[in-house]
Amino acid sequence: MDNGIAGIDHVIVGVRDLESARRGWERLGFTLSPRGRHIGQGTANYCIMFPSDYVELLGIVDPNDFLHRLDAFLVGREGLMAAAFAPAAPLDELRAALLSRRLHPSEPRPLGRRLELPEGAVEPRFSLVSLPAEETPGLDSFICAHLTPELMRRPEWLDHPNGVLGLSGIHVLVENAAALLAPYDRLFGIQQVTTTDAVVCVHVGRHRILFSTADDFSTMYPKLDIGADFPLPGIAAVEFEIGSREITAGYLTRRQVPFEEIPEGSLVVPAREANGVMLFFS
Repeated sequence: MDNGIAGIDHVIVGVRDLESARRGWERLGFTLSPRGRHIGQGTANYCIMFPSDYVELLGIVDPNDFLHRLDAFLVGREGLMAAAFAPAAPLDELRAALLSRRLHPSEPRPLGRRLELPEGAVEPRFSLVSLPAEETPGLDSFICAHLTPELMRRPEWLDHPNGVLGLSGIHVLVENAAALLAPYDRLFGIQQVTTTDAVVCVHVGRHRILFSTADDFSTMYPKLDIGADFPLPGIAAVEFEIGSREITAGYLTRRQVPFEEIPEGSLVVPAREANGVMLFFS
């Protein structure tokens, strides 16, 4: 039986100053949704929406309310803190598929946020399912079902001046990539997990998750600096699909955003330009 997971739904970037982060990602050429405030929590976000996935910039607006570990994460750094998977089926079917693989999905839990629009406030709603940390080692993750998708995908939010079309994957740094083979074979199926001397690649729908050690990452990309103190495990980079390398490079050049051209053809913006997130445009 399939595991019921369709791909990556979104990635979460923890930021210390939400408004500064919004301005920074707009400079990088992204269109952001209006700010949303999580109901019953002290957090708010801006989202960078694509047709089937997105990036969430998450910050604290009330430190006295429930923060769901964001405050602890931000003590150490800003950056990519979690990935959410998209379900391929209703959550009861997804849970049954995961249980059939001898995994331990949680019961669904609700999440909502208040989004202020020119015509009035709306409340996008979601249902979340988690797996124990040992069943997705090296990756803080959960499964996110959209109950009101029409509220989050307005055409004007999907057009980005830098030419980005959507997510294609993430790079996760771990202490031992080989140790991940068995649990991710179990979760996604052995045909979806490939390995080389340096990388474990997990294919999740049209997305990929690349696990490697910090040393192997530096060997693959010697021009890129991840920083000697990057905490392991951690998501170091996000990959974006672009429509035209020339359009993206031209935009970044005009906005004086530094980037590297690496041999495989990607343009890479250093983490210091994007709240601790290295950006691959491919």
